[in-house]
Amino acid sequence: MSSNCPSGTIRYTIVAGDTLYNLARKFNTTVQAIMAVNPNINPNFLQIGQVICIPTAQSEMCPPNTFPYTIQAGDTFLLLARRFHTTVAAIQAANPGVDPNRLQIGQKICIPIAPAPAPCPQGSFAYTIKAGDTLYALANRYNTTVNAILALNPGIDPRYLRIGQVICIPTTQPGMCPPNTFPYTIQTGDTFFLLARRFHTTVAAIQAANPGVDPNRLQIGQRICIPR
Repeated sequence: MSSNCPSGTIRYTIVAGDTLYNLARKFNTTVQAIMAVNPNINPNFLQIGQVICIPTAQSEMCPPNTFPYTIQAGDTFLLLARRFHTTVAAIQAANPGVDPNRLQIGQKICIPIAPAPAPCPQGSFAYTIKAGDTLYALANRYNTTVNAILALNPGIDPRYLRIGQVICIPTTQPGMCPPNTFPYTIQTGDTFFLLARRFHTTVAAIQAANPGVDPNRLQIGQRICIPR
């Protein structure tokens, strides 16, 4: 990140325990607004000592439920709508005097804040999109199908998944696994150790969720439960 932050922001140095969510609450802004002025940061890998820019409150500039954004090279209302999970119509409504065909680099506009995601229905669980995720990869990981994920998330565009976006993933056999776990089918080469690393859990947690399973005798096609 450059040592110079744009007007309307302040420089901030990341310390242990910081997250964009906590910083947004601390400085009375939003995660979207922080990401808008730091387009190259990865919110999942903030580093101690990293310098980012934090927007200062600009309540007089933008209406409620929106945040200020500075136009950058290549921006269009369509691309901004996809990036911030809103619509072109909503951006136009928040910027009645702005011509979307004549955006200028450095121009300030207001971006609507995406509504909080609705709770996931029974038989599914909430999942936060990470770098590299695709619906195909998620379907394989959680033993479901792309169509089943799309059916639970009718408003998402599978070509434009956003880091931090929350979607619902169906569980294939809701009666098979206890709460806060999901079913998984053993594949060639699987071990509890490798599964713990892949799904960001521990061997002990997998063993606790599968008390009758011998980790030394896993069978291809065997169903087990993985802690979320």
